[in-house]
Amino acid sequence: MTDTAKLAALAEAAKAALAGAVFDTKLAFGELTLVVERTKVREAVTFLRDDPAWRFKVLIDVCGADYPDRAERFEVVYHLLSMHENLRVRVKTSTDGAAPVPSIVDLFPAANWYEREAFDLYGILFEGHPDLRRILTDYGFEGHPLRKDFPLTGFVELRYDEEQKRVVYEPVKLPQEFRSFDYLSPWEGAQYPLPGDEKATAAPKA
Repeated sequence: MTDTAKLAALAEAAKAALAGAVFDTKLAFGELTLVVERTKVREAVTFLRDDPAWRFKVLIDVCGADYPDRAERFEVVYHLLSMHENLRVRVKTSTDGAAPVPSIVDLFPAANWYEREAFDLYGILFEGHPDLRRILTDYGFEGHPLRKDFPLTGFVELRYDEEQKRVVYEPVKLPQEFRSFDYLSPWEGAQYPLPGDEKATAAPKA
């Protein structure tokens, strides 16, 4: 059986075993994605780990993604590996940022730091995590730097003060406001817009 056929069989097995939990399955480019209901994440991960036919015993990664235009703007993405079948599977769920995602630390201890990273960088909450606190940003950091609406300059800057002999934090001071972006083009105002520049094609002709 080819890997694609195995993944197709896994998709059907997951839908049958997790009735009502799997919203969608996507098989493309030799990769399978299971889209699951947020409160059923633990059930999905447990099935993939413990089912003797699949044995996804290795957690490769847990990460976040931000889609600000969606009602549930944050995705939590799990990547699992089955060394028994030499297959990988992706599990996705979503949240609006206020509703917590069930933690899987007790199922995969490796998820501990991954979930803390998603909390730190996106503000995603994980219910049942034993120690949910920041892991990459500094003490007292405000905001979540991988959110699409987080300013590129940040809100504070730090420097070493020779007089005080310590690191001090100060508000970012900009001579011009650079915090409003439309995400369409980095070349606004260029004399020769690049091919494919959405602004160039949308601009009214004189």
